[in-house]
Amino acid sequence: MNEVFNKESKKQVFIVDDEVTNLKVAAGVLREHYKLTLLTSGLELLNVLEKNTPDLLLLDIEMPGVSGFEIIKELKRNEATKDIPVIFLTAKDDVDSEIKGLTLGAIDYIYKPFSPPILLKRIEHHLALIEQQQELQFFNENLNRIVKEKTETILQLQYSILSTVANLVEFRDVNTGGHIERTQHYLSVMLKAMKEKGVYKEEISQWKIPLLIQSAQLHDVGKIAISDTILKKQEKLTPEEMEIMMQHTTFGAKIIRKISVSVYGDEFLKYAEMLAQHHHERWDGKGYPNKLKGEEIPLAGRVMAIADVYDALVSERPYKKALSHDEAVKIIIESSGTQFDPKLVDLFKEIADKFKHENKINILTDL
Repeated sequence: MNEVFNKESKKQVFIVDDEVTNLKVAAGVLREHYKLTLLTSGLELLNVLEKNTPDLLLLDIEMPGVSGFEIIKELKRNEATKDIPVIFLTAKDDVDSEIKGLTLGAIDYIYKPFSPPILLKRIEHHLALIEQQQELQFFNENLNRIVKEKTETILQLQYSILSTVANLVEFRDVNTGGHIERTQHYLSVMLKAMKEKGVYKEEISQWKIPLLIQSAQLHDVGKIAISDTILKKQEKLTPEEMEIMMQHTTFGAKIIRKISVSVYGDEFLKYAEMLAQHHHERWDGKGYPNKLKGEEIPLAGRVMAIADVYDALVSERPYKKALSHDEAVKIIIESSGTQFDPKLVDLFKEIADKFKHENKINILTDL
């Protein structure tokens, strides 16, 4: 038996019961209010559900062939039907049966013989709750979308401001023009290779690599606290001046920590703080500012150290000539186990040619 009362503006209710009398009683009170589909078996229901799903399902438990309990289990296993609200209609009035039905996912239990007015009110109540839940879900999804869009806009604005700050620092330091962009490129080459070759696989799998590379632009932000006398000096720094210059790592970390208190995107700033604080540490513990040794140095700082030193070696300074790519590679390889992490140097040896400027990759799309 498959009887459909098609009124498009009404909610659709399926009723499944092997007793035709029960179907007629239910239809008598519900026909005026809902679009009904009347079915006499669970198998018939499953066939109909392949083409259409109801807003609410009234389901008998004790039916020949497949029971209501088995039907609801099948519905919950299927992605297309798992959210159909189910009310059991049953003559079984024992507590265990009711608990079982509710545990399997039914939203209500109505005993037969049922009172038609009470049946109508119970269905009205559940459909109203379902509609409210759907409206709330729609509202939340829209709200989440709006918040996400606004947050992304704020983050982009903050990144732009922070990028401007980093570029201002570089503009003050006339000796290191283009350093930010180049070190971001070298860092991206290293991280891409680490990801592809499984170097420190477990640790980098937790990183948001494009965000880490973006944050690298702030690794020298602490230089904003260094005087122009030192920052723009055309000769080699004295030991005393070098001591002051070395403080740019801790200055940078402090500046970033203060910024992170008042902005979104603290993950970006955590990466930035880590790079600012640790990019001058050495594997042998003779670096600065904290003289960390080996794996005490955060991995991101160890990777950044190679990128930073390579750029320093191949860049001209007032007090030194730029080295060739091959000369810089040789120095870094020879510094394995002293200045740099041996695993990272082994990787660097394999990919060193990709450090050449003409081989730049897009940090946001190539990782």
